Amino acid sequence: MNIKKLTALLISAAAGILVLSGCSQTDTSSNTQETSQQEVSPMYQMYDLTTQEFIDQMGVGINLGNTFESCGAWINSDSVTNYETGWGSPVITKELIEGYKNEGFGVLRVPVAWSNMMLEDYQIHPDYLARVKEVVEWALEADLSVILNIHWDSGWWEDFPTDKENCMDKYTSIWTQLCEAFGEYGDRLMFESLNEEAGWSSVWDRYTGSDDQKAESYALVNEINQTFVDLVRNTGGNNAQRHLLIAGYNTDVALTCDPLFVMPEDPAGKCAVSVHYYTPSTYCILKQDADWGKAKTAWGSPRDYNELETNMDMLYETFVSQGVPVIIGEFSVETTNKEASNVKTFLSAVSAEARKRDMCPVLWDITNVFYDRYNFTMVEEYSDLNELLMAPVE
Repeated sequence: MNIKKLTALLISAAAGILVLSGCSQTDTSSNTQETSQQEVSPMYQMYDLTTQEFIDQMGVGINLGNTFESCGAWINSDSVTNYETGWGSPVITKELIEGYKNEGFGVLRVPVAWSNMMLEDYQIHPDYLARVKEVVEWALEADLSVILNIHWDSGWWEDFPTDKENCMDKYTSIWTQLCEAFGEYGDRLMFESLNEEAGWSSVWDRYTGSDDQKAESYALVNEINQTFVDLVRNTGGNNAQRHLLIAGYNTDVALTCDPLFVMPEDPAGKCAVSVHYYTPSTYCILKQDADWGKAKTAWGSPRDYNELETNMDMLYETFVSQGVPVIIGEFSVETTNKEASNVKTFLSAVSAEARKRDMCPVLWDITNVFYDRYNFTMVEEYSDLNELLMAPVE
């Protein structure tokens, strides 16, 4: 072989080895970075999203209702399971939680009565805390976002106007513990300040109360919500940037849109407001006539649609258009006195009108009304409800 040609081949081969070696080193570095990122479970990751972007990704949600918020002196309080099943739910399983994701839901709201099995000095029982954490982890592992709150919780909220110091001590103690227990999780876990209890008829109601009484009740709601935000942010870590859900005044649409309701100041700028939608109440709540109204068994007239659109417009104009995201934390219907087709008409309409305005609707559900907790699918009568709730909107 020609010496020059041989030399050229050797130089070329050496260069190739160097190039390959360089590629190998680069790939190894890249793989190391990817491996490092993969080692951080999505459960613990923080995503650089605004709260509106986070809510847009949620799609449609569902509540794990009548489960960890069940309470009552008649429930045997020896174990978490007694409370978990006290209002008719089976013991929650990982497969049950995964079923929500398989049916297309994007967020699971987990209502909790933290006073159950509570120890001295407002300490949450470790077994209760551990069980809720287990279910929250199952949801996060299933790629669901999670909303965690303090629910009705045996009625101590009613004492806030008359025993504010003790109630606030209990409130801050609970959230201090929750911030510590759940602080390591990423921001797909959202904290909700409270449920529907922010607002006290003992102080003011919309029918008979004075302006001074109204201002007093709203001021207390605003103070509790601000205390919540300050407490969560001051715990640092992931909580410093966690998305927070602020309970509206009694989570009522009109009362929350009142100028006296003020969103808390948040240095992270990551707060949304929560309202519930059970309107008209004679349709959504009553299964028989009551002294305050006649049970409405059908929905869907032009007047019904106009009321829905008016309420959704009010929420959009008051909050969403002003940069404050909205979550409809609960919406549902009493089904026992209604045709399933009409129930689906109402629920799908609420979902569509909310999503048209960039709000996230979260269906209130309890055992085997809409979702079968034994077979992990929608119940037969409402087998297409999830598809209707998630149907594309203009």
